[in-house]
Amino acid sequence: MTIDQEVPLAEIDTDAAQAFAGRYLGILNDASIALLTSLGHQTGLFETLAGLPAATSEQIADAGGLNERYVREWLGGMTTAGVVCYDPESGTYWLPREHAAVLTSAAGPDNMAILMQHISMMGEVEQKIVERFRHGSGLSYEDYPHFHRNMAETSAAVNDAALLDVILPLVPGLPERLAAGIDVADVGCGSGHAVNLMARAFPASSFTGYDFSEAAIRAARDEAERWGLANARFEVVDVAALDAEACFDLVTAFDAIHDQAHPAAVLRNIHRSLRADGTFLMVDIKASSKVEENIGLPWGSYLYAISTFHCMSVSLGLDGDGLGTVWGEQLALSMLADAGFADVESRDVESDPFNAYFIAGK
Repeated sequence: MTIDQEVPLAEIDTDAAQAFAGRYLGILNDASIALLTSLGHQTGLFETLAGLPAATSEQIADAGGLNERYVREWLGGMTTAGVVCYDPESGTYWLPREHAAVLTSAAGPDNMAILMQHISMMGEVEQKIVERFRHGSGLSYEDYPHFHRNMAETSAAVNDAALLDVILPLVPGLPERLAAGIDVADVGCGSGHAVNLMARAFPASSFTGYDFSEAAIRAARDEAERWGLANARFEVVDVAALDAEACFDLVTAFDAIHDQAHPAAVLRNIHRSLRADGTFLMVDIKASSKVEENIGLPWGSYLYAISTFHCMSVSLGLDGDGLGTVWGEQLALSMLADAGFADVESRDVESDPFNAYFIAGK
């Protein structure tokens, strides 16, 4: 049978087809809820609702400094989603405490509303990605005006909660060495929040953040200046061309390797930059390199989507390898070994189920 021949309807399991159609109606509705959730986060509506008793749309809009008509429509969507509760007799809405614990700053690194912003970011470039399917190549970081803001907020939620007390202690003796004073680099530092957190906590150590985004580096320098940090500096550098040899005792990379244009070259450069007893702490996506092993991953489709719409695409846009978000732990371990790293160990952090934490010695 050729690809354009239709399967006779008599041969179709109509119950299965109807169930599949029903699943897609659910997907349509859930995707809409994701966008409404992103709106609720960016406008501060979840925080506003969490601080109010049952209130009318006018009261909620006034408390948030927002337009009532838009707020009312958003409340309708959140009510039908079962996110917000509504009393038709009094015309009041409220956010249950259990929902606020998932959708507001009270959730810390588990704030699901922050993640929903990535859905709207993907939608912003959909038509450009359609064209790349037809003609190849990729997009540039300039095509994602909100990327660094979104990623900074996502990573800050994890790092604020766990970097100093949970993540760094994964490396035996590391907090003590940082307290005594060592040289540290962060590759693909973005807006630099992780670097600044470490620099503030360990004033005896010196920290350098590298990223090729001038806007991100400006944000990193601004935060360091606000915090009065003399031991943190940031450079606009393409880390694929990083020319540093035996300069650092520790190099970190937080969700930065998989979207590099040439990740193998970056890993080799990191290895070369470390001193003989140095350590590389690489945080990257926790998934398998095999598609079939990701089928049961609750957020597996999201990982492939964000790769298609961003991580793979920006690499290809730089004439890169297009490694992709879901390069997987197996390939990560193999590439670390190829770069010269020894004694590589993969660890988990309970508050960050999306990532694996690789500890590699030189």
